[in-house]
Amino acid sequence: MSTAQTAAPGTGPGAAPGTARRHRIPGLRWLPVAPATALLLMFLAGPIAYCVYAAFTNMQLTGASHTDFVGFDNFTRAFRDPDFRNAVWLTLVFTVISSILGQNTLGLVLAGLMKRAARWVRTLTGALVIAAWVLPEIVAAFLLYAFFRREGTLNVILDWLHLPTQNWLYTLPIIAVSFANVWRGTAFSMLIYSAALADIPKEITEAAEVDGASGWHRVRYVTLPMISRSIGTNLMLNTLQTLSVFGLIWAMTRGGPGNRSETLPVLMYDQAFNKSLIGYGTAIALLLLLVGAVFSMVYLRLLRPEV
Repeated sequence: MSTAQTAAPGTGPGAAPGTARRHRIPGLRWLPVAPATALLLMFLAGPIAYCVYAAFTNMQLTGASHTDFVGFDNFTRAFRDPDFRNAVWLTLVFTVISSILGQNTLGLVLAGLMKRAARWVRTLTGALVIAAWVLPEIVAAFLLYAFFRREGTLNVILDWLHLPTQNWLYTLPIIAVSFANVWRGTAFSMLIYSAALADIPKEITEAAEVDGASGWHRVRYVTLPMISRSIGTNLMLNTLQTLSVFGLIWAMTRGGPGNRSETLPVLMYDQAFNKSLIGYGTAIALLLLLVGAVFSMVYLRLLRPEV
């Protein structure tokens, strides 16, 4: 009888590499991400779930001894509220003017001009535009308030040019805050498009120029199609950011005069904290989230690669 001990399967000298049994503790591979997951659940998923719960209650900041579940009453109230419908309309106007038309178009134009400009012009323009972007929102809001108010810089310039002046924050408040948001946020679009234009091979534009394509035709049939995905990505990010703008509008107009610049974030804040209707204000916040989701789905559909 042989005295050699029988080796365990897969552990002998002739065993192939990697065939040795490995004893793994179930769930051990998730241990490194457990702290991050716990933090996300605590500071992100938890508050979101609580907000969803609050939207279906009559929760108030003050004056209520207890909170009751009211179902969809807050949402029904919102759709029947003329202030809510006005806020939805103003939010769409603000988003289209300041994001889709303003920041997106101006950022693309600035990126195209800077690509052809001298180095010192690019440096100076980039510094000025980015300076507005990095300013804290409240600082930018007060600067633009001083620009648009009756005794502000804009009216001083118009008066010097012998053009009619007016109180822009009273007569055209939503237009004033829209241009303020354009001034502050164009730098992001400019940086996105500058990177996209730099990735276009020079051979393609030179070939189009040799073929006799004019400047406009090169932009329309060469440049824009080649940066279409950057355009879609920039539009989606800008739109979602613009939908949530609150501090800029609140500091400049507080949603006024009346409710002529009261977008959904401003209405939500007013209902939740000024009028202490936490449940109703949270329901408006969820509806704002729904508006952002609609925009996101549209942009993701446009960004979907063609098969």
